[in-house]
Amino acid sequence: MNTLILGAGYAGLATATSLKPDPRMTTLLVEQNNYHTFETRLHEAAAHNTRVTVPLVPLLRGTGVHWEQAAVKDVNVDTREVTLKDGRVLTYDTLVVALGSTTNFYRIPGLAENAVELKDIQDADEIFHYVNRAYASDYQGHRDIIVGGAGLTGVELVTELARRAEKLTKARGLPPMNIYLVEAGPKILPVLDDALRAKAQRTLDEYGIHTLTGHRLMKATADSVTVQTQGGQQKVIPAGKIIWTGGIQARDLVKGDRLEKGPGGRIAVDEFLRARGYPEVFVLGDMGLALNEEGHPVPTTAQHAGQQGRVTAGNLRRLARGEALTPYVPSTLGEFVSLGGLMAVGWMKLPWNQKLAITGGMAHVMKRASEWKWRQSID
Repeated sequence: MNTLILGAGYAGLATATSLKPDPRMTTLLVEQNNYHTFETRLHEAAAHNTRVTVPLVPLLRGTGVHWEQAAVKDVNVDTREVTLKDGRVLTYDTLVVALGSTTNFYRIPGLAENAVELKDIQDADEIFHYVNRAYASDYQGHRDIIVGGAGLTGVELVTELARRAEKLTKARGLPPMNIYLVEAGPKILPVLDDALRAKAQRTLDEYGIHTLTGHRLMKATADSVTVQTQGGQQKVIPAGKIIWTGGIQARDLVKGDRLEKGPGGRIAVDEFLRARGYPEVFVLGDMGLALNEEGHPVPTTAQHAGQQGRVTAGNLRRLARGEALTPYVPSTLGEFVSLGGLMAVGWMKLPWNQKLAITGGMAHVMKRASEWKWRQSID
């Protein structure tokens, strides 16, 4: 069975590293980078230049999976062909699509042209170097930072940027920069309950971060954004750097006459994570529209992507042996938000659908648990 795995994010890598050598299987992982990025820690790289990547080759040892460094141009599931950007065309018996997402700028004028994303290590590098430049004695222009979107990424980013800015302010004797967190919705961190959200908000306030909930970003220029309150009032906020973390959409690389797509361009899948109408194509992570037992879309988080990858690896092995597939049953084991340094808040799942709220250092440890899993497979 000739299998292609496209993408080495959380879902694709979980698939590949959960496989074992099998003479009935030939598996190739196609990834444009020679490393895996811990996207859930990109905020640390952006603020402190922390290393958040690991090489792919050690991770794939003992899996029977081959790796090729290449970028995917498009996928035609009707002809079973994957076209690479270098012009080559790959074919398959089974396909795992885990190519992730792109940033959704919601057609806000000027935002795509003037805002930095936080999707890869290059984005993190740009933000890190900007903060250093902004604290140079000869820097000219606005120094403040505006972050759009108060979900997990936005909140984690502003807290780490605040820590970095505080250190540079003391070290270089310059005035502090202002950091704005702009959110169209009525509250930050909708994934948390009110008590944990209040704790996170207190931490943002202690850092001096300007939290603007109920403020819709209407327009961006090279050095400012225009926001509008729920009452319709608009104001312009000058900034040296604009960062957008407010939404994602699936990569539009997969074509097929029978494909069904839902919100954000995600491809509808069945209970085995196969694209509807294409039983040989598994679609995982940000690109797949999997549903939970209540019929709601499964969140596009690292933990769910990892679960999907491990289930898919098991099903690939079952296919090679001619056995029945196992359905995917999503499970949210918890949710943790880093608030700078060793501070975090979140909850973990207990038996009988109970939740245990955790704050401080223990929450930080739980936040890092998924990364340690990958690092253990290298040692």
